[in-house]
Amino acid sequence: MPRGYALFDLDHTILPFDTQALFCNYVLQQEGWRRIYLAWFLLSLPLAALKIFNLRMMKRVFMSYLVGMEKETLERYVKEFLETDFDQALYPEVVAEVERHREEGRTLILNSASPDFYLAGISKKLGFDHYIGTEMTVEDTMPILPRILGPNNKCEAKIKAMRERELISCEAEMLANTWAYSDSSADMPLLSIAESGVMIHPGNRLAEEGLKQGWRTMTPKRPYNGKWGGRWASVFQAMGFYRLK
Repeated sequence: MPRGYALFDLDHTILPFDTQALFCNYVLQQEGWRRIYLAWFLLSLPLAALKIFNLRMMKRVFMSYLVGMEKETLERYVKEFLETDFDQALYPEVVAEVERHREEGRTLILNSASPDFYLAGISKKLGFDHYIGTEMTVEDTMPILPRILGPNNKCEAKIKAMRERELISCEAEMLANTWAYSDSSADMPLLSIAESGVMIHPGNRLAEEGLKQGWRTMTPKRPYNGKWGGRWASVFQAMGFYRLK
């Protein structure tokens, strides 16, 4: 039996950005013509506001910036991205926590709502034992709406996925000697199943729950100010105009 677990969210937890937007930013800076995807993505936003398009569908629409890309090119961009922009954006303090848990013998699980086609590389780069993400099909030539298999890996879906893959016990309501890290109130189930929770720059809702539960807070330095600074960073990344400092 493993000596406990260390469960990590990815976006705004291991780095201060949404990795989907940051990778989009990288791709658009290599191939600027792909900004054409913004035309139909912006048109889809009212449909999302009216709840005609759910988060799963919006993820597919957003990933349409990859339309027509060959599989080999996508794999090359992922590899380059992980060694450049992603590496530069990491929170050193949170990466140090990953390394601490590895040294203490815990099983490391990266559990993210991000598309899984770049999670394998991230998991290997940071030394995770397992990774779980939203399963998105990478085809020989990417279609305008990439296919998602299964649910958007968010909220309770993260716990269900770990149980289905037999990474954790199906009966366990609390994992002993286990730590969980996240920035989002959507990850309260992930934090609650661990003996020790750690919040990264939590919003009000998560901070209130964390105070009740005795969860620890980390506030590593971010390259922007506050929640709206992060949102504007994502907007510029979605357009391919963000420059890492």
